[in-house]
Amino acid sequence: MSDLWTRWTQAIADELPAAVELRHAVHADPRGSGDEEDTARLVSAALDAGDGTRVAKTGRAVLLPGTSDGPAVALRAELDALPVLEGTGVPWASGNELMHACGHDVHLAALVAVFRAARRVGVPRPLLALLQPREETSPPGALDVVESGVLAEHRVDTVIGAHVQPRIAHGVVSATPGPVNASTDEFEVTMHGQGGHAGYPHLLRDPILALSQLVVSLQQLASRRIDPVFGAVCSIGRIQGGAAANVVPNSASAFGSLRLMRTKDRERALETLADIVHGTARAHGCTAELEISPCEPVLDNDAALAAGAQRWLRHAGFVVDEQFRSFGADDFAHYCGGATRGLMLFVGLGDTAGVPSLHDERFLPRDQAVTQVAHALVAGYLAALDAPVP
Repeated sequence: MSDLWTRWTQAIADELPAAVELRHAVHADPRGSGDEEDTARLVSAALDAGDGTRVAKTGRAVLLPGTSDGPAVALRAELDALPVLEGTGVPWASGNELMHACGHDVHLAALVAVFRAARRVGVPRPLLALLQPREETSPPGALDVVESGVLAEHRVDTVIGAHVQPRIAHGVVSATPGPVNASTDEFEVTMHGQGGHAGYPHLLRDPILALSQLVVSLQQLASRRIDPVFGAVCSIGRIQGGAAANVVPNSASAFGSLRLMRTKDRERALETLADIVHGTARAHGCTAELEISPCEPVLDNDAALAAGAQRWLRHAGFVVDEQFRSFGADDFAHYCGGATRGLMLFVGLGDTAGVPSLHDERFLPRDQAVTQVAHALVAGYLAALDAPVP
């Protein structure tokens, strides 16, 4: 296994110039969620292993046979970009109104380098390059991949992902067992009242006042209703209502998300959300409509895979973080549990003060990150060999 690591990573070094060139090409011409066909075609051509299997409409699954018969290990990278107008100023900046502001260009390039190098050196178990669409939207691409049956068709028992993370220092990779990303549910609240002249509030039922109180009250859901050791995040991202300063409208709406780190807290939190919404409406003489859109479950890393990856990452010279967790969400969660087990690794880019955050218009990992993500993926694959499914 140690010899395989050495030969594989040496072969990756030979593939890196082409992988970096691919990264720049993908970054310069991004595609949004559901429109990734051009990106999938470009990346699958770089894999140079045939067309593979079309999956989740615009995705691809490309298999590299192993030298022995056994379950396959899937390495996943995301195809889609975000609706962000790029502000990096590099020569290979996005040429449209989308941007790879979450590092998916790096992940794709790293996966190509790993796959091409694996074909040169040979790997024991089959390796499935999973080019997944629609990670940044809902309904998520990962759920479609699972439901398509492609993982069962290729006998995949393990899925590995690696994501760049500016909140972790450069040279550090997180391999944390258990929950590492939160579940997320998006919601919309429409508060209905009685509008009219702003100078006669005693004759009205003000939906904006009720909605304002609701935004404040919802913060107590996270701070007072959920065990703080595990926590919750309830955020309002958009409020709309009214058209004039002197007119109280008949209705107003708020849009937000609820995130939790424990699956068992989710049902109770959603019930509490509904109680607060309707209770606040009644207190202001209003009525409320609540629509909840489930997005992602908790991303729960397999403990045996995490332990195995930690050993290989240290072997590679990385500092290993075993505690990092984030209230961000990722549809990779759909690969964790059930028919497959999953491991999401986080590859450090810098520190919180010096590197723009994910989804920022200035977010631009160095090309060196392609190498680091590639090595993290190899560590995950080898961990799957170390920790067979019981």
